Amino acid sequence: MKKYKPTITGNLDIFIIDNEEDHDGEIQKWRDILIHGDPEGLRSLAALLIKMADINQNDVVDLPTGAREHIHLRPDDDLSNSSENVIIGRLDAKGTGAFYDRYIPLNQ
Repeated sequence: MKKYKPTITGNLDIFIIDNEEDHDGEIQKWRDILIHGDPEGLRSLAALLIKMADINQNDVVDLPTGAREHIHLRPDDDLSNSSENVIIGRLDAKGTGAFYDRYIPLNQ
């Protein structure tokens, strides 16, 4: 199977913001990832996510067992120049289905 080369059409901006708030004298900090796009850019990203979800990793010849299919989205190539580099990848490993060690399931 030929590897998919991402082609984002439309306009897409992905960036991180740092937040800080004072709650009764205690400072709380967190980060948000913002994904903004025009309709074409958002649809293009959605199509890319579906392609990533649907790919059969076992058919990707140059992907070793235990590796995960992924793609890079870069400013000035796929994203706006104000975007961060983004990697979109599969959580499940080829051949084993294992998730990586840092993953903490929801509600646990």
